[in-house]
Amino acid sequence: MTAAGESGRVAGGRARTTVVIATRNRAPELARTLTELRALRPRPEIVVLDNASDDDTAAVAATFPGVTVIRLPCNLGAAARNLGVEKARTPYVAFSDDDSWWAGDALTRAEQLFDACPRLGLVAGRTLVGATDRDDPVNELMATSPLGHAADLPGPSILGFLACAAIVRKQAYLRVGGFSPLLHFGAEEKLLALDLAAAGWQLCYVADIRAHHHPSAQRPAPAWRRRAEQRNNALITWMRRPLRRCAAETAGLLGRAVRDPRTAPVVAGVLRRLPWALAQRRRLPPAVERGAGTLELAEERK
Repeated sequence: MTAAGESGRVAGGRARTTVVIATRNRAPELARTLTELRALRPRPEIVVLDNASDDDTAAVAATFPGVTVIRLPCNLGAAARNLGVEKARTPYVAFSDDDSWWAGDALTRAEQLFDACPRLGLVAGRTLVGATDRDDPVNELMATSPLGHAADLPGPSILGFLACAAIVRKQAYLRVGGFSPLLHFGAEEKLLALDLAAAGWQLCYVADIRAHHHPSAQRPAPAWRRRAEQRNNALITWMRRPLRRCAAETAGLLGRAVRDPRTAPVVAGVLRRLPWALAQRRRLPPAVERGAGTLELAEERK
């Protein structure tokens, strides 16, 4: 798991971080994001994964010099980012959404932290939303993480993050397999965080690393997002958590479906994907399981 030699792979004052963007049918938003990212100094390499867009997203991205565009024949969801990470020639990779970008000093600051902390696998930055730069609520959750603040880390330990404000060590990301194709979208960050921690990597929140998010008007309905997250959280539990936790969460989900028929599609989605999830089942190490339990208790008390 050593990071020895990583800091020297890209020399001469060039960026040592590649920005990876997965996108679909958001050409105008992507154009703004690429304009902002190409203004960064040093300028990072950028890889755009077009998730089978029906519009001119790929063509718009191709008009930006130095941007690598990979057109995918089908929508891979969050797992499209894995192809971008594999393509990256730098030791670190930052994720942007097609409607988000990094502040001017964010990537350089993250590179310094990765260089100084060889066990650091992921840095979650502070997400600032809209023209007024208001804090995303997730910022406060990470800043007050009950997992504490290890002496060798530049911020609180975490087991969750927002992908649009996350920077990873490429070696760590690829070693754990990246984002799961099973989940598509919704809570995909949770599984990656657990897998990184299980592999011995550290994850932390650093408030002075900032990402700007201007949410696109072309977004799935909130109800769709909630259902996807409910489904994926149940699948993640079956993939990584103790069987008693799996049984309790599944019973709760079934109970909600009886009371509210709108939950029935969530149950159906879990059942369709459960064989695949069980094929990938790996229990978390005790320390990581304790951390996951601590976060759940803190959430229940709110």
